[in-house]
Amino acid sequence: MSGRQVAVIGAGPMGLAVAYELAKAGDKVTIFEADDRIGGMSAAFDFACTRIERYYHFVCGPDTPLFAYLDELGLTSRLKWTSTRMGFYYNGVLHDWGNPVALLKFPGLSLVQKFRYGLQVMSAKGVKDWCALDKISSSDWLKRGIGEAAFDVLWKPLFHYKFYEYQDSLSAAWLGTRIKRVALSRKSVFEERMGYLEGGSEVLLEVLAERIRAMGGEIVLNAPVGVGGHPTGGPGRKDFGVQVRGQLQRFDTVVSTIPLPYLSRMLPGLPEDEATKIAAIKNVGVICVLLKLKKPFTHNFWLNINDPRIEIPGLIEYSNLNPLDGESSIVYAPYYMPQSHPKYARDPQTFIDETLRYMQLIRPTFSTDDVIASAAHRYEFAQTVCTPDFFAALPPMQSKVAGLFMADTSHYYPEDRSICESMALGAKLPVWHGGGNA
Repeated sequence: MSGRQVAVIGAGPMGLAVAYELAKAGDKVTIFEADDRIGGMSAAFDFACTRIERYYHFVCGPDTPLFAYLDELGLTSRLKWTSTRMGFYYNGVLHDWGNPVALLKFPGLSLVQKFRYGLQVMSAKGVKDWCALDKISSSDWLKRGIGEAAFDVLWKPLFHYKFYEYQDSLSAAWLGTRIKRVALSRKSVFEERMGYLEGGSEVLLEVLAERIRAMGGEIVLNAPVGVGGHPTGGPGRKDFGVQVRGQLQRFDTVVSTIPLPYLSRMLPGLPEDEATKIAAIKNVGVICVLLKLKKPFTHNFWLNINDPRIEIPGLIEYSNLNPLDGESSIVYAPYYMPQSHPKYARDPQTFIDETLRYMQLIRPTFSTDDVIASAAHRYEFAQTVCTPDFFAALPPMQSKVAGLFMADTSHYYPEDRSICESMALGAKLPVWHGGGNA
């Protein structure tokens, strides 16, 4: 089957991968993107003469679908690897973290707790079928493995300052895949290795966009859309498509890759069972602070935080992964929280000021005079709350609305959000479009 007219909603990595695969199969694809640029959460912007993503991204060793795309698109040479370091700011002291020596030296755990922690990480690395862990909460799984006291030190603040009231409602399968992905990125037990694309994710996304256009596809920016048509209609009907700027543009198929709650708002006629499943899935938003500094803040790429004075789960010093210009330092500070949280609606500068106060607590010699530039970006549906039994909770990707397919980051489950998972899922969507099972 080829030559179909297909609308793809969303020009993030998943939407671009869907469009690319459909265009290769001979379909005429049009991508509609509400933003003024492609990329979604991977989109870049100019930050004080540095081109960088609004939200942090990194590559891990098991990201084989991404590696396949890089090879196909001639971008493998752009993939760079760095030996990275982790830190743990615990009760007022900055500790090394992420290797056996650091674990042994860490004062917050007993020797038995440290041993149990290491065993649980090793156990997660070997899991191949996540169905059993889908049935239990991550909190219960962790407490069973390392004990409640160690859980309070290592995990409780991370869950709290990312999920708040949902912190005890997370699937162990979701957490286990996160642990496994990072653990399998290690070059050895003493060395963690992460990757990045030279030039940023934008390099990959722009090449995908160029290939789509070269195959006759179109990318329409600044184009918020609605979905039009009658759920009872059949494939090829004349009244199905997307509403763009007040006009119905007809398509044989519509593939939505935007957050599912947005799609529900666009299509009130979604079947009740699908709409109910979408409404039941919770998400948390993020306000991500970005700082450009004159010099490094620490030597860590990733810094976990457990300190009662600091209300974020950690800091990501991206320039310790990707050196960029080799001089300035780039730090991300993510404030994850449900949109209902009182802090969520605060203005961006308030989050920037709060971050700077935290950084002065972590490193008292840090001066705000070192700040070259600052920014903060907000995203409404940044992280799905993947509850126990989430496999059963997910709505089907092939809707009962004939010609409609829908997927967002929740469908990566049990894997977590990443550009790799976005593109891997996007590459599969045309299979369902061609009549496979969703």
